[in-house]
Amino acid sequence: MRSSDQGLRMPRKSPYRIELSVNESAELSRRATRYTLPYFEVVRAKMILMAADGMDNDEIAARLDTRREVVSQWRQRFFRERLAGLEERARPGRPRVFPPRAHG
Repeated sequence: MRSSDQGLRMPRKSPYRIELSVNESAELSRRATRYTLPYFEVVRAKMILMAADGMDNDEIAARLDTRREVVSQWRQRFFRERLAGLEERARPGRPRVFPPRAHG
């Protein structure tokens, strides 16, 4: 590698090529433009739409101000599970619960 090439990295090409059905495209577009949805749902929809447009994970991450690994995770889950893969899942551990404060 030449010293002038050290700062340049080739974008990694994802093996998970996203092709959307008409219904998936319509649903993701609806989610991506909804202001009333939780932010994470909007961002996930945008990631998949960008992936379907042929963008690589690094470019999607830069545009959405997130990490490439996050984009890669959602691209892979969508590829395997389609729209259901974008849903929130139960997390391990104790659920977040904030009980009322005792007044004393």
